[in-house]
Amino acid sequence: MRKQTFSGILGVLAALVIGGVVLALQKFNPFSTYGALLQYSLLSASGLSAMLSRAVPLVLTGLSASIAFGSGLNNLGQPGQLVIGALGATVVGLFVPLPAVALIPVCIAAAMVGGMLWSGLAAGLRRAFAMDEFIVTLMLNFIADYFALWAITYPLFDPAALSPMTRPIRTYAWLSEVGGINASVLYMVVATVLCWLLMSKGVSGYEWRIMGQNRLFARIGGCRVDAHYVRVMLVTGALAGLAGGLMVMGGPHRFVKGLGANYAWDGVMIAVVANNSIPGTFFYGLLFSMLQQGAIGMELVTAVPSEFIDVLQAIIVLVVVAGRVSLNLMFDRIATRKKLRESLQ
Repeated sequence: MRKQTFSGILGVLAALVIGGVVLALQKFNPFSTYGALLQYSLLSASGLSAMLSRAVPLVLTGLSASIAFGSGLNNLGQPGQLVIGALGATVVGLFVPLPAVALIPVCIAAAMVGGMLWSGLAAGLRRAFAMDEFIVTLMLNFIADYFALWAITYPLFDPAALSPMTRPIRTYAWLSEVGGINASVLYMVVATVLCWLLMSKGVSGYEWRIMGQNRLFARIGGCRVDAHYVRVMLVTGALAGLAGGLMVMGGPHRFVKGLGANYAWDGVMIAVVANNSIPGTFFYGLLFSMLQQGAIGMELVTAVPSEFIDVLQAIIVLVVVAGRVSLNLMFDRIATRKKLRESLQ
């Protein structure tokens, strides 16, 4: 864990240096560019609040991918599960007349159930027909997008709108702000802690990790691999669905066309960079959110195109993932030589 943290920090710093070189070659000042990026994300109250809200879908879909990949599953359905979860929360928020104390939990539950149903469909097809979840979850993403587009264009369409979107959900389903920070951030933190406890301390989490390392060994060792497969799919679907529900409930309080954007795919990328680590997913989610939030202010102040952040994110992924193995080998060699010297003394 310590080696992974250290290699991750070195990788991010190296990526920032490479990004600075790219900026300098394009006749931009790297220091003022990075300064503006920080100013519009971490160093202002409004920027910090927006950054944390933006991190919610990144972290939750990243957790979904981390648990799936760490358990040996190829669940790439986070985009579709997010969309169905958002649609579930929207439908409940539109049509269920409950007070806020009841409506908010019901909307959250609907979002998680929506994500679970969508991932459970892939799990069911795998169990019944041996269909690879890698392909099935990818294809279900397209179905989810088109189904949601049909829903917000026809049965749920807001007649007062000029583009496909639903009416606003009931105000009782809106998530409030605490100290200028949307309450969805609290749900993100709680979900992260629960996922960490599950994967690090729970029996099921231990068996899931063994599945991810060697499924045959897990089966021989007594793990109910098939049952765990379904559970992992349902849990990871629920996390992605929760991300969609919180996006609706935290604002814009309605389902609009393109709601999911690229958040879920960024979450998958974050899981890869974090090497399926739950704490790593959380912190890389915050890092990527900071970069994306600061991009607009960076462009306003320094005229650096906001697309530079896409380049910087790609550099971070390449450097951290490619450098992880080399750095770990270097750390192991240093530790081995140290132990050898101690044994010879």
